Formats: sequence, C-alpha cells, structure tokens
Amino acid sequence: MRSIQSLEITKNIREMCIEANHSLSPDMKQAFDQCVKTEKSPLGKQILEQLTENLSIAEEDQIPICQDTGMAVVFLKIGQDVHIEGDSLSDAINEGVRQGYTEGYLRKSVVKDPIERENTKDNTPAVIHCEIVSGEQIEITVAPKGFGSENMSRIFMLKPADGLEGVKDAILTTVREAGPNACPPVVVGVGIGGTFEKCALMAKHALTRNLNEPSPVSYIQKLEQEMLEEINRMGIGPAGLGGVVTALAVNIETYPTHIAGLPVAVNLCCHVNRHVHRVI
Repeated sequence: MRSIQSLEITKNIREMCIEANHSLSPDMKQAFDQCVKTEKSPLGKQILEQLTENLSIAEEDQIPICQDTGMAVVFLKIGQDVHIEGDSLSDAINEGVRQGYTEGYLRKSVVKDPIERENTKDNTPAVIHCEIVSGEQIEITVAPKGFGSENMSRIFMLKPADGLEGVKDAILTTVREAGPNACPPVVVGVGIGGTFEKCALMAKHALTRNLNEPSPVSYIQKLEQEMLEEINRMGIGPAGLGGVVTALAVNIETYPTHIAGLPVAVNLCCHVNRHVHRVI
C-alpha cells in the first residue's frame, strides 16, 4: 500500500490547469503544422497561420491560448493499492483547480447553479471522473473544456438497425450543424455503445487521446479516417470561412451495449484541444 498526500494531488492539479491553458500537447502542435501545409484556401491558410502564431505567443509569454479557459474536466485512474491521506480526493482536486485558476489569472467561467447563474469566482467545482485500476499510482488527465464547442455536441440514441451508417450520419450531422460555431478546425471525440451517459463519457475522453495513436480496433481505425476525410470535404474550413481543414482528427471509443440500443455521442472540441497528463 502506497500513501499519497492530498496536497500532492492539489499541487499537480494546480500546475496542470495552468499548463493546459498556456500550451497545447505536442501531437496537437504537430497537427497544426501539418494542416497549415494541407489547407488550400488562401484565407483558410492565413487563419491557420494566425492561430499558430497565437499558440506560440501564448506559450512564450505564458498567457492563455484562448479567452475561454474552460470548465476543468479531470480524469483519474487510481491504483487500488493507493491510500490518499489528508483531504478528500474531490476537495484536493477542487482546491487545485481553485489555485490554478485564481493564481494563474485564468478566466473563471463556472456558475453555482445552472439557472440562477451566480459565478463561483474560482472556476470550481471541476467535473471529476474516477476509475479504479490495479497498481499504486494515480494517473491524472486535466482537460479544460470551452463551451463554444461543448454547446455543439450531441447524443443520439440510435436503433441497432441503424448500424454503422447511422453512426456515420450522427457524426457528420453534428459537425455539419455546428458549422463555424465550434471554432474549427475541430477535434471530434466519439463514443459508441454503453448507455446514455457512458457514450458521452467516452466521447469526452476520446478528445484526450494522442492524435498520433490510432484506435487499436481495426474497423474503428478505418472509421476514424473515413470520417475525417468526409468532414474535411464539407468545406467548412478554418473559422468556418471555407477550406479543406475542418477537423484535425476524429477519435472514437467503443464499449459493449444492450441488444436493444446503439448509443452514440459526439463531443466536439475547438482548435484549442487542451489536455495535460501526469502520473504520480
């Protein structure tokens, strides 16, 4: 049994909130560099070059990539041989978010109640997803999620008879209807299977997968590539002003489901697809 102090979790969450908002992961930067070369529209290429410059300035000056610094989404894989000492896990995480957003001068966008809309003034609480795994480590992924793209996301409760074509239509419909509102070029996270809430969780988690790591499932690999090509043929383009780069990647996760259902969730993320991963 390994003991981890809650203060260590708080410290890491604080740092990760700031890091995620100041710089993108290497795979996202690589995707940006590639799409600048790929884009055929002069206006689209100009927009991508401006976004690339914005990324560089944010990282060099340690300022937010985007004014919407998101709602903090935290994924944890907790080893079953870990004992957390001190504050509760949720309190430790939320204290890290509070410190990261206040001391890091990040915009606070969370309201206490979805109807009354009073700001919490420290961007807490976070949305926390925990999974118990073997071992004595804690894997943490912090993914601040902006709501321009979040608002364009969809869940479809398809019939089994809709099959793969129904899944494809759900993905393409979501991107098409989002148009410029999701701040393209986007990353498309998709969850297929499970239940209503499980497919949404998979779609969110899919956004954190390295863009250079294809799905281990062969037919899903093909589906990801097909959907990326179809989306980029829509002509929406960077900032919705036309072009051949509407999406940087399509990442899909699957899970077993009931014989009577085919749940599909599509979670869009703007060109600022932020996530930081650490193991403690």
